Amino acid sequence: MADFLTGIAFFLIIEGLVYALAPSVLRRMAEMLPRIPENQLRASGLFAVGLGVLMVWFIRGA
Repeated sequence: MADFLTGIAFFLIIEGLVYALAPSVLRRMAEMLPRIPENQLRASGLFAVGLGVLMVWFIRGA
């Protein structure tokens, strides 16, 4: 459970840094989002999930 909460904390830190350091980039990305096809968004999300799982697997296996 501690690892899960640590992961959420890191997520919040990274999200906060994006909002604090590059709000204009975030705003432009939000404006572009509706123009990206749904299947491309889904594929990108699945790729990110897979990459995250692989990273955790390699880190925990080391």
